[in-house]
Amino acid sequence: MPRVLVVHGSPHAYESSGASVVEFLVAQIHAVWPTVEVVHRLLSASEIILPSAAYATAVLDRAANDSSVFELSETLIGELESCDLLIIATPMHNFTVPAALKAWIDYVLLINRTFDATPTGKIGRLNDRPVFVVVTSGGFHQGERANQADFLSDYLRYALQTVGVKSIKFVYLQGMAYGENAASSAITEGIKCIQSLIPELLKQQERDCTSV
Repeated sequence: MPRVLVVHGSPHAYESSGASVVEFLVAQIHAVWPTVEVVHRLLSASEIILPSAAYATAVLDRAANDSSVFELSETLIGELESCDLLIIATPMHNFTVPAALKAWIDYVLLINRTFDATPTGKIGRLNDRPVFVVVTSGGFHQGERANQADFLSDYLRYALQTVGVKSIKFVYLQGMAYGENAASSAITEGIKCIQSLIPELLKQQERDCTSV
């Protein structure tokens, strides 16, 4: 049974401004994989705490992966390892990822667990899988109306590639703070973008099936 992991970076989670687009995306994936299991990870939940001093020390000391200090890290890595497709739903906060998503990245990028450090750079240990990143923003950072920087896209792409996840597609919901009509238009454009990306996912599924 294929599994989809949905990582919710917004503190509003299911009530976020981009929630309807994420729901549409999940429905489209269900159409591709009717038996899919969907796992939701809410980063606003109380158990997602910032990495502690003990955690940082354990990373520097290369503590064993089964150390109790890595319990949350192992849980989050396990969710990522076991999914066949990843969805990250996140707002853009101050030009980049929100603090909760940064904490998730800090737990998931773990040396000698999800990547190896070599003289020529970091090499990911995880298998590649399709990733959809749904980004909501109050302003514009892509296209002709862009009026602010985007440090989120390249950073998140680089972080995921570090662990071996490279097949990443971004869906941008921009101008959400420009009124109801602008938000509605952004959602419509986001749905159109997803519709254009799903055929590629279908092709990938066909390739996976024929390679088995």
